Amino acid sequence: MKRPDFAKTALAVLLGAAMLSTGACARHRDKTPKLANLKAEAALPANNLSAKVDQDISHDPDNVLILDLSNGGRVAIRMMPKWAPAHVERVKTLARQGFYDGIIFHRVIEGFMAQTGDPTGTGAGGSKLPDLKAEFNSIPHVRGSVSMARTNEPDTANSQFFIVFYPRFALDKRYTNFGRVISGMDIVDAIVRGEPPSNPTKIVQASIASDNKPRPAYTPPAAPAKIGIDQLNNSRSN
Repeated sequence: MKRPDFAKTALAVLLGAAMLSTGACARHRDKTPKLANLKAEAALPANNLSAKVDQDISHDPDNVLILDLSNGGRVAIRMMPKWAPAHVERVKTLARQGFYDGIIFHRVIEGFMAQTGDPTGTGAGGSKLPDLKAEFNSIPHVRGSVSMARTNEPDTANSQFFIVFYPRFALDKRYTNFGRVISGMDIVDAIVRGEPPSNPTKIVQASIASDNKPRPAYTPPAAPAKIGIDQLNNSRSN
């Protein structure tokens, strides 16, 4: 995908959207949102869809993606088949295969988005399934939107997706928006930043709510050892 920048002006916003795609070779490429090569995909017709999202996790749980993260939090994402049926089906398939378990958020940009879904952790990988045909739609990229990463070419989304921290309307009709966070956005906000982060947040378990998979046990990171007075007194440094 291309790399977006946090825009302070209308031009910056536009440049941020094109940054969501990246060019490299074949399946192995960075798929982060960028705003460089916005080609004919921007001219694709918008679908007349409702942007309303049901916030109740108990409703239609077969279309709720649950992400249990290494920071101890749980994120629920309402996936919308009406917006992008093939992309929703792909994410459900991979989640049920355990594909996303253990994968890090490899590209996290303050004020923009958190990207994951690459088993190599580099932004250049994907699943063994074929790339998807674009399902660009008229749904706006608002805070909590979940959209598929791709290269500069429209039909290259595969397994990587990103969660938007703040509205990014320049991405609309250029990236396949397939869902929205309905619970745990504060957990998304806590994802470690970096490209890649030095200590990345990872998906411990991804599951579909209707499958009722047990929540994995959370092991908090070990606290750094305290330096005692005896260690200070025995210091040999000059």
